[in-house]
Amino acid sequence: MYDYDLVVVGSANADLVIGVERRPAAGETVLGSDLAVHPGGKGANQAVAAARLGARTALVARVGDDPHGRLLLDSLSSSGVDTAAVAAGGAPTGVALITVDPSGDNSIVVSPGANGRLTPEDARAVADRVLRPAPVVSAQLEIPLETVTEVVRLLAPGTRFVLNPSPPRELPAGLLAACDPLIVNEHEARVIAGDGALGDGPEEWARALLALGPRSVVVTLGARGAVTAEAGGDVTRVPSVRVDAMDTTGAGDAFTAALAWRLGLGESLPVAAAYAARVGAVAVTREGAQASYPTAEEVAAL
Repeated sequence: MYDYDLVVVGSANADLVIGVERRPAAGETVLGSDLAVHPGGKGANQAVAAARLGARTALVARVGDDPHGRLLLDSLSSSGVDTAAVAAGGAPTGVALITVDPSGDNSIVVSPGANGRLTPEDARAVADRVLRPAPVVSAQLEIPLETVTEVVRLLAPGTRFVLNPSPPRELPAGLLAACDPLIVNEHEARVIAGDGALGDGPEEWARALLALGPRSVVVTLGARGAVTAEAGGDVTRVPSVRVDAMDTTGAGDAFTAALAWRLGLGESLPVAAAYAARVGAVAVTREGAQASYPTAEEVAAL
């Protein structure tokens, strides 16, 4: 029935990664490891993560006509992602500057580059051949908000829309109402809530966010697992999988991709989130973002 299992609309960046003993304070300089360059960006990461798991995946994105852009296209293609809807040119490829400390935690600064030129017209141009032939479409906010909003308008009836609002910002009511689910961490939850009170714990955060209008919500808690909430009041705690974390870069993208894919297969939100937690757990045991993403067989063996 569908040409794809999952279509991702989002960013594609070159990740410039440096390991540090500790992340610098304001005005401080610290020495780091040799620079490593990896394919990344939340959109490209999600597409690669889903394709590695076996999902028929396409990416709608924009890269520069430069070496970083070619690095990304090669990585996507080699992972099995359909790149027919990845445009090139208009600006340099986006870049993420990432520092990773010994615990695996990271800090990221993103220069959007070509991602900022992914327009509503780009989405309209691929709507019939890419966006509509999929049961689930996933997006993030490293591309213009108006493009994400246009994607929602273009979706076929019955298509499920998944949004990870990262980097976070307050969202228009119409976009929130389309999210099924809205996937946030604690920081993103507080930004999306704006002046609203979230409550004292993740279950309360999920209920408060659900009251803003999305059809369902997932709050990710890192090593503490996740919480899912759905219209009707069902709130479920999803346990974590204990592993020795090496690098958390891109782990949230792996979680989102796996969750979106499994929802498209018809799994319930808690079941899909539990599977996604296992995918994220494998990813944090390896360095890098896309290079860390597991196959379905590796997830099953965890």
